[in-house]
Amino acid sequence: MNGTWSAIILDGKVLDVYQPAATGKPRFGIIFLHGVGGETLRDQPAFTRVFDELNLPCVSPTAGPCWWVDRPCPAFDSRLTPEQFVRENVPEFFKQRFGMAPRSIGLLGISMGGQAALRMAFKHPQRFPAAAGIASALDYHELYGRGTPLDELYESKEHCRQDTAVLHVPPYNPPPHIFFCIDPSDDAWLRGNDRLHEKLTALGIPHTHDLTTEAGGHSWDYFNHMAEPAIRFLHQGLDQESRRLL
Repeated sequence: MNGTWSAIILDGKVLDVYQPAATGKPRFGIIFLHGVGGETLRDQPAFTRVFDELNLPCVSPTAGPCWWVDRPCPAFDSRLTPEQFVRENVPEFFKQRFGMAPRSIGLLGISMGGQAALRMAFKHPQRFPAAAGIASALDYHELYGRGTPLDELYESKEHCRQDTAVLHVPPYNPPPHIFFCIDPSDDAWLRGNDRLHEKLTALGIPHTHDLTTEAGGHSWDYFNHMAEPAIRFLHQGLDQESRRLL
């Protein structure tokens, strides 16, 4: 039996909401952050199959090519930033809809969304203790000056670089459950993932990474292949956090 998707308007923004097939009250939830193309997980059974198995509702906001930054993006909202919406509004939706307790929501994203999931967890580890990035576009500052929305969001390439996930890694009290992976043939984004691994290792920050599995490069073939390990990692991490709070 499969769960169901529905489209909901929250504070003027569209959410794709996945309700798992299980009848019991879910203990944990997932916020999925989409890539530049805006695709949610509606047509991706590799993800929803695991959501059903683990009874994980998933909420996927729609934000356009905003890179989920904490700065106003005209295509999203003139005042509310994409990060603010994910950080404040979506967890409140989980609380009202599913009765979710604090620190019971994990961040999951692909490409543009993958870097944002990691960046938000690094910036707000008390709110998001578990994050997983699949094929994360960590060095997105390299796109600055190429006619993307980044040109309007930042004053310079260096200003953009200073806001990347790698530069937001906290030296103290980092999120305890961090997962990221990338196909080694994904030339555009491989180095950034490797750099993040190097920095976390140098700081002694525990993390799980996979930079060796090949499954189709920067494509849905790879995203789907890594869906199960990423989601199971988040579920396990959130479960550990819930036991720590008892």
